[in-house]
Amino acid sequence: MATKSPVKPPVPPVQQPARDDGGSVVLERRTQKVKPPQMYQVVMLNDDYTPMEFVVVVIQEYFSKDLETATQIMLKIHLDGKGVCGVYTKDVAATKVDQVLEAALKAGHPLQCISEPVE
Repeated sequence: MATKSPVKPPVPPVQQPARDDGGSVVLERRTQKVKPPQMYQVVMLNDDYTPMEFVVVVIQEYFSKDLETATQIMLKIHLDGKGVCGVYTKDVAATKVDQVLEAALKAGHPLQCISEPVE
């Protein structure tokens, strides 16, 4: 039996960096275009059973709003049927929604909260 010597894979040619007239190496920098992440708004929906005080407390606790801002958001929810509590990245918005729904469930209220992409 004859054995063959292993064949080495072909080596790709090495690209030489561009040189200017002075003999120094010039490297071109490519700028990367990175888009900011898609933002999502956390929206609370109005219902006829959840007390306004509970909504204010939830907004203060989970969205770090002061009493006046939380009250204004609660009134917008009450009058318009829904209100934006905050704008976050997708994962943070989903976590906020889960926290609000869990707090409402523990308190026995039917408060609903959703996240939707910001347009």
